[in-house]
Amino acid sequence: MSSLNASRDKFRKFLTQKGLRVTNQRLAIFDAAFAQKEHFTAEQLLDYARAIDDSVSRATVYRTLPIMTESALLREVDIGSGEKFYYPNSGGTTQVAQVVCLDCDKIFEISAPFMEWYGSTVSSKLGLTPVSQRLQVSAHCDTLRLTGTCPRRS
Repeated sequence: MSSLNASRDKFRKFLTQKGLRVTNQRLAIFDAAFAQKEHFTAEQLLDYARAIDDSVSRATVYRTLPIMTESALLREVDIGSGEKFYYPNSGGTTQVAQVVCLDCDKIFEISAPFMEWYGSTVSSKLGLTPVSQRLQVSAHCDTLRLTGTCPRRS
């Protein structure tokens, strides 16, 4: 079974466990989210999902996003701009760090396997068990500083 099919099955099971119906709109939202290669906002997801099923409503997107993050199918990323971004969870166990370019607002994710060790180490010293953690770095574009243009800016 492919990773995408396994994630779709996980989504269906999670909806059922929560007493929610598996609808065409929710499946369109799932498919739209998992087709993305970059971080996206709720409004962008609405556009992507409507391209699959034009009956998808804004309310359904906003109700489905918390379900998808609670089930760990999506990661929610807050870069302090007042707008949340989302990204499909690849299913890997490697921790990631986010680097946010302050010039083009692009979010990059890099593997950060040390985070699991670090979180466990500092938590255990306090008699605690880590539940979640994140590392986020804000940065400026060196190319923009040197040339006046950012190759990543849309």
